Amino acid sequence: RQMCIRDRYQRRVHGISDQMGKVIKGQRKGKGSIFKAYTIGRAGAAKFRNLDFAEREGYLRGVVKELVHDPGRGAPLAKVIFRDPYHYKHRTEFFVAAEGMYSGQYVFVGKKAALSIGNVLPLSEIPDGTIVCNVEGALNDKGQFARASGTSAIVIGRSEDSGKVRIRLPSGDRKTVPAECRAMIGVVAGGGRVDKPIMKAGVQWHKYHAKRHIWPRVRPVAMNPVDHRFGGGN
Repeated sequence: RQMCIRDRYQRRVHGISDQMGKVIKGQRKGKGSIFKAYTIGRAGAAKFRNLDFAEREGYLRGVVKELVHDPGRGAPLAKVIFRDPYHYKHRTEFFVAAEGMYSGQYVFVGKKAALSIGNVLPLSEIPDGTIVCNVEGALNDKGQFARASGTSAIVIGRSEDSGKVRIRLPSGDRKTVPAECRAMIGVVAGGGRVDKPIMKAGVQWHKYHAKRHIWPRVRPVAMNPVDHRFGGGN
């Protein structure tokens, strides 16, 4: 017992931990470093306008200046220019582009906007069965669901008493969100992206190099026992 206490004291003096183990992959990724996303060259955050009085009670008109590619994102972005309703200036927003949008198109956002491709309306003004994308999950969170290329959600029902709207997500799950949440009419552009085969590892490398350091991935069963709990064996 004296040897055990002496050994433990020596380890503490030299800064050696009594606990066995290693830094696992999740802990390494949490620190950032080489696992951070490559954000250099990205167009900008894809989100709706900040909700204001003009959008809650009427509508605003914007014009699609251009459709841009955003590195690391499958869907194109629409660069939309709005005239500020309160100051003498213009505001630039990046929306996830819907299938059928084009440069020079007028986009209307607000409660009284028309039900057409690319327009943004609250779910309370969108009839059941409408195909929507970039749906908000909470009021003014600027878009959470159905944002990947080729995806869409469907309005399937509503409850007038509770002020909720039920939508079907691309995964098939049903979700209930507040009726004041906004959504864009249409399907996200860039569909069919996953139909093209990768063919070679170089294409895969460029695909993930635009995102973050998550590829190549070593199988845990191919590791040593010290590196993973599945490691070792024949």
